[in-house]
Amino acid sequence: MRMPALFLSHGAPPLVDDPTWVAQLQTLAADLPRPKAILVASAHWESAPLMLGATGSVPLVYDFGGFAQRYYEVQYRAPGAPALAASVRALMPDHRTVAQTDRGLDHGAYVPLTVMYPDADIPVLQMSLPTLEPDDLLDLGRRLAPLRDEGILIIGSGFTTHGLPFLRDWRPDATAPGWSREFDAWAAEALARGAVDELADFRDRAPGMPYAHPTIEHFAPMFLTLGASQDPAQAPSQPIDGFWMGLAKRSFLVG
Repeated sequence: MRMPALFLSHGAPPLVDDPTWVAQLQTLAADLPRPKAILVASAHWESAPLMLGATGSVPLVYDFGGFAQRYYEVQYRAPGAPALAASVRALMPDHRTVAQTDRGLDHGAYVPLTVMYPDADIPVLQMSLPTLEPDDLLDLGRRLAPLRDEGILIIGSGFTTHGLPFLRDWRPDATAPGWSREFDAWAAEALARGAVDELADFRDRAPGMPYAHPTIEHFAPMFLTLGASQDPAQAPSQPIDGFWMGLAKRSFLVG
């Protein structure tokens, strides 16, 4: 059973209170085959060399501030995935160091999973982003692609736009700023053409920069997903679009 690979705009903890976004993620999950396990790389864990998270009991990392107390009480007791961790190590070249840690799932990983797989009964492994360079992440995704044939769902978790310093209206239904709309439209069109080289050059080519991504860690996971497609130039499906607090929540799947 070959699984697709996903890029998810993961949202902040209040994503779970947005009925539209919740419905979109639930529909997306329902349309997928059931994964044997999930491998996720989030914008919120950058670490080199490549790091693998907890494989026993998998805790949560409440890596955010300023939210209501209830968001710090969320639990997601997914099983660990030691066999998946071993498979990831086996797919890496001899010169690449792969380290192990007991780090849990950060909100870029667990927030969408609480909506997509609320029973927390699928083993989950989080891995770090060892680089933010698109070409290197495309290569890493290509190396991980064989996992899809083992029923593993690969997720790159970021945000299609993430210009938090430039937001002025923090309501979920806020009108998207021009830089967010322009960047999102550019990304949607480039994805539809399979224009991976253009996407990789987003810092120089995309309208709305640098406001859409004053730092690039939320766009970078896209390239892990595209690499895992085995044919990055094949246009992905884009089942989720629109905006949340003015940020583009566009998500896509390949394969």
